[in-house]
Amino acid sequence: MRPPKKKAAALGSAGVFVTATLIAGAVAAPSASADSRHGQDREARGTAIAAARAAKAGITWQACPADWGLEKPIQCGWVTVPLDYAKPNGKQIKLAVDRIGNTGTKAERQGALIYNPGGPGGSGLRFPRRVTTKAPLWVNTAKAYDFVGFDPRGVGHSAPISCADPQEFVKAPKMDPVPDSEADKRAQRKLAAEYAAGCKERSGEMLPHMTTPNTVRDLDVIRAALGEKKLNFLGVSYGTYIAAVYGTMFPTHVRRMVADSVVNPSREKIWYQANLDQDVAFEMRWKDWQDWVAKNDATYHLGDTRAEVQAQWLKLRSAAKKSPIGGVVGPAELISFFQSAPYYDSAWAPTAQVWSKYVAGDTQALVDAAAPDLSDTAGNAASENGNAVYTAVECTDAKWPTSWKKWDRDNTELHKKYPFMTWANAWLNLPCATWPVKQQTPVNVKTGKGLPPVLIVQATRDAATPYEGALELHKRFKGSRLITEKNAGSHGVTGLANPCINERVDAYLLTGKVDAADVTCAPHATPTP
Repeated sequence: MRPPKKKAAALGSAGVFVTATLIAGAVAAPSASADSRHGQDREARGTAIAAARAAKAGITWQACPADWGLEKPIQCGWVTVPLDYAKPNGKQIKLAVDRIGNTGTKAERQGALIYNPGGPGGSGLRFPRRVTTKAPLWVNTAKAYDFVGFDPRGVGHSAPISCADPQEFVKAPKMDPVPDSEADKRAQRKLAAEYAAGCKERSGEMLPHMTTPNTVRDLDVIRAALGEKKLNFLGVSYGTYIAAVYGTMFPTHVRRMVADSVVNPSREKIWYQANLDQDVAFEMRWKDWQDWVAKNDATYHLGDTRAEVQAQWLKLRSAAKKSPIGGVVGPAELISFFQSAPYYDSAWAPTAQVWSKYVAGDTQALVDAAAPDLSDTAGNAASENGNAVYTAVECTDAKWPTSWKKWDRDNTELHKKYPFMTWANAWLNLPCATWPVKQQTPVNVKTGKGLPPVLIVQATRDAATPYEGALELHKRFKGSRLITEKNAGSHGVTGLANPCINERVDAYLLTGKVDAADVTCAPHATPTP
């Protein structure tokens, strides 16, 4: 499930593709069969060929295109990679990259720090803006590193894929994700199958190659194009799965690696089970937020107990189901909008405020926040593209159940105790049940010879990537260090002010040093109403 967009575009596809939460990806793992082993070797050779070419070509840096929204002195360029690494001389695609030079002296410079914000489907191009906007948490790191972002394959400016007409994709209201009948389920299944077919029809050539291992190979080629012997990488959310697979496939190419808010890299979890685990964690964090809203009843007037706040939610949901608010905001759009609160603490107050206004009689604030803006064609294209990449990577990375009975049984059962996200997430992922290209086997994430210490950072109550994921990666990457933010649950911990964490991330990126043992930090400050 991908994260909600910063703007209120309710991510929706034909059915109720509510915004997916950040998670995703996988690598074709060497299996016992000689064929698959041979395929791996060809892809490894193809990566080496592409990296050598890229190292020779370098990157021609220039001013970024005006409509990319990246101010000077950020520069943009392109890195060419094979669509299929088993055929390094076959069709090539161009990946968009950008950078800003280190702010310190030549002597202070330690190379490039490459960033991925997650998804699958997230763009990293805004990362260098942490320097131009003087983001306080990144001042020390920026002295030592060029900040480099990129659009992964299929995303944004990098051979973008599509599964549906963007304007149709965002149209609202969509069906209520929570089915009332077998007929509702049949309708959602039809929409999911049509979406999968749309991916094949609109992006068929790219689809078989939209995998985490290929994104990881691309990352290694970008490293080479930058002239870097080794990779410095910061991955958040799905970006941690890129880190896990990179550390497995290219252990000797890693210099420093930070994994923040970790996708569980176990093959058993990628991706079907990982999404079910999210539903449980989202319910927990939804309740955390409701407790906070109740505690601040003097500000929001939504009830002074969690039960009262939940009753208000059910009332809102039921009203929107009966008659969509403003004609466009039904239950699916509400979930897309409200989902950002369990996702990010920064959304706690704004989400509560919009809801509070609605209860006080101002429905427009909710419509503005939760309804799609059909005039924003660029934003809608970006939403559709993000959802297409999310779907393509998760569906192609791993084998998904094809039996509707299994989906129905698992989600019906989970919904009883964890109703907030379960069905919305199920429909979002259901295209994977009828996926039109061969599904791969996830990479077996483990410590490759030569892998340096990796720094793992995670909050215990994270909804999008449950805490167990951090423990699993920590176990698999020998010598890694885990920093746990206790009793906190915002997704993406390195972006929050918490000196206990910030100082350690800085120290690791600047010196390579990790603590002698794992560290537990107190939570960052709770949002103020």
